[in-house]
Amino acid sequence: MAKLRTRKHKVVLARSAGGDAGISVILVILGAFMFLPMVYVVMQSLKPLDELWMYPPRFYVMSPTLKNFKDLFTLMNISWVPFSRYIFNTVLVSVAGTAGHLFLASLAAYALAKIKFPGRDLMFQTVQMSLMFNATVTAITSFILMSALHWLDTYWALIVPAWCSSLGLYLMKQFMDTNVNDSVLESARLDGAKELKIFWIIAMPMVKPAWLTLIIYSFQGLWNAGASMYIYSEQYKSFNYAIGQILAGGIKRAGAGAASLVVMMLVPIIIFIISQSNIIETMGSSGMKD
Repeated sequence: MAKLRTRKHKVVLARSAGGDAGISVILVILGAFMFLPMVYVVMQSLKPLDELWMYPPRFYVMSPTLKNFKDLFTLMNISWVPFSRYIFNTVLVSVAGTAGHLFLASLAAYALAKIKFPGRDLMFQTVQMSLMFNATVTAITSFILMSALHWLDTYWALIVPAWCSSLGLYLMKQFMDTNVNDSVLESARLDGAKELKIFWIIAMPMVKPAWLTLIIYSFQGLWNAGASMYIYSEQYKSFNYAIGQILAGGIKRAGAGAASLVVMMLVPIIIFIISQSNIIETMGSSGMKD
């Protein structure tokens, strides 16, 4: 059994070499299970058609080729709507939706966490309850609302719902409860700082891990969004929708479809790698609290 001993006022956990080795082996195995699907996608994109449809299928590629990527770019060039438009739509919705969601969720979280007003607890309980419902539950109501606002078949129909997600508000509020010191905020108020300045200059830097985590979750969700019931014009549809159309082309387009999956996963992976160190800290501070 591991024992605790102190060394120069520090608590040190004494473990056996066998225990450390066992933990390392378990972590390597778990890491491999999470990493192998991405490797498999890359391998598929490098396979010629005969290997893609080989039975039994093989994990590795025997004759790697870039023809699948060439076919993908050829399909992009002959598309009725330029693929650059699909990419622009996806980037616009992802960036605008993520930025707006981060700003509004942080503002609302700061108010719920650090400003006392009547009905604050009831409002947050409503936010918690909303996490139980899937977007499908409110699909009809949302469609009627979008129609009444004349937002159907516009970018607003995709961006504004992203701003209103309750998950970001929940994460930011719980993190602010734990990591933003009330005494620091009160000192700033006594010095004459306005509430908005306190929020932007003091509170937001303290919760940097939380809003970086929120950026990852929000951007990934919007980047991977496919067809929307609010959009019916081709020029407003997403890159993921266009990829789906390629994948629906059957056996002949299987190679281009495999290459397109690599293109789709690159951006979320890059964003995750840049901000991964902040996710665990956020999850550890954003659980359910009394």
